[in-house]
Amino acid sequence: MDLNFILDTYQQILPVLPTTMMLFVLSVVIGAVFALLLVWMRMSENRLLSGVAKGYIFIFRGTPLLIQMFLVFYGLAQFQFFHLPPMWWVLGSRFSTAVLALALCTAAYQAEIFRGGLLAVPAKEIEAARSIGMSGFKLLYRIIAPIALRQALPAYSTEVVLTLKSTALAGLIGIVEMTGVAQKIGRRSLEDVPVLALAGLVYLVVSFIVIQLLGLAERKLSPHLRFMPPSAQTPRTIVG
Repeated sequence: MDLNFILDTYQQILPVLPTTMMLFVLSVVIGAVFALLLVWMRMSENRLLSGVAKGYIFIFRGTPLLIQMFLVFYGLAQFQFFHLPPMWWVLGSRFSTAVLALALCTAAYQAEIFRGGLLAVPAKEIEAARSIGMSGFKLLYRIIAPIALRQALPAYSTEVVLTLKSTALAGLIGIVEMTGVAQKIGRRSLEDVPVLALAGLVYLVVSFIVIQLLGLAERKLSPHLRFMPPSAQTPRTIVG
């Protein structure tokens, strides 16, 4: 494998990197919105809402993403109801269907990560905030959200990177993304392993950037822990 082959391979792979990144970003953002709704349902005192959320999380965490993607793309189209707007505006496009399938899956994992972060907020800090008259949105913004995010970020960064790697499955429903392009180049050149390794290197670089950004966010949320010895730091607890 010479330098010209490497450059030629990247000239074909890198142009579809924006497609992979769009899949990734949209899936994570939409999944986060779904996850917040699931957390609200999961922690609700209403047994019906809580049960629905538990069932959703169990199903999407307990089945392979590949099967979920095929069921969303091929299965829902079998029902005439989903051919009506606005459902077909999403399901009629391969790209938006892939985003939907990825978002539905990551939402289940994100919901449990967010719930774990919320459960890790010390009750004493909430009581102290209420004792000085803090309540409602101010309590959520100043106390609950920062602590919960700080507790959830380590696990959340792992889920975000897993979602990035999961975008490779979108090629199986016809999306032109990096892994699919790499497979075509490999079959054409009979250099499958080197080409896939080059594509994997791109994923590795993007994952590194994402991890560094999330690490920066974690440090911003925990400036008081930056100069403390590990033994003095409060251990993180994520409830799955």
